[in-house]
Amino acid sequence: MDTYMESGKGDEFAADEIVLRRRQGRVLDQATLCIRPGEVVSLLGANGAGKSTLLSILAGELKSDDAREGHVGVMLNGFALPMLSAARQARIRTVLPQKPALAFDLDVGEVVAMGAYPFPALSASDVEEAVHAALQRAGITHLAARRYLELSGGEQQRVQFARVLLQVLAQRRADPQGRYMLLDEPTASLDPLHQRSLLETLRQLARGERVGILVVIHDVNLAALWSDRIALLAKGKILACDAPAKVLTPQNLDAVYGVDVHVMAHPLHPDKPLVVFG
Repeated sequence: MDTYMESGKGDEFAADEIVLRRRQGRVLDQATLCIRPGEVVSLLGANGAGKSTLLSILAGELKSDDAREGHVGVMLNGFALPMLSAARQARIRTVLPQKPALAFDLDVGEVVAMGAYPFPALSASDVEEAVHAALQRAGITHLAARRYLELSGGEQQRVQFARVLLQVLAQRRADPQGRYMLLDEPTASLDPLHQRSLLETLRQLARGERVGILVVIHDVNLAALWSDRIALLAKGKILACDAPAKVLTPQNLDAVYGVDVHVMAHPLHPDKPLVVFG
């Protein structure tokens, strides 16, 4: 049985002072981050800063090294993450890794239907309907009859995105709690049109379905346009986490990337910053 741990903060997905050590030292050094239902949070940082590592800890794939008595580390909707079964975690949050590994010769519909695995109560017709809806949301209904291994890298990424869409929305209407998505560089293999489409879909999910979304992304200006908050990871810590205009300052970006930048108002979205790397 899952053990309840009172958080006192309602629905949220929170990492508290996460520490992870490797031979070269601390990859994460008291990293603290919170994702709430209804918002898109982008996680930015230099290569090797520990972004994927932090996602892996939130996903329950890695354990933090902090052994302080009473320190929970990661809380998911008021539950200590280690106290939740893998099946229970999968019904609350989805994970899209940087390079999803799938070597089986399945058709696209079968791959997307994998998102229904944590929900055994769904009937075959329920799953079929959910697959169709996820394909539509991901904009890939034209790929439904294709074999997954025949697709390009970008097309495979969009199919995997449809899979996690199905998972995060399965039986959503019967579940009042917040749900969450963890996405590691989901736009990396996509052209500009499909990058925009994916990020727009994430924002719609956050607003319309009370989904909290954490996305690792390298394009600072994409993050600025589509995020409610941006978290900057540097030297194992969250340097700043706030609205894009507050976080994307020359001082912060120099601390994260070690480069000079110019920050101005976006010409089409004046409330958003535009970062020019010089």
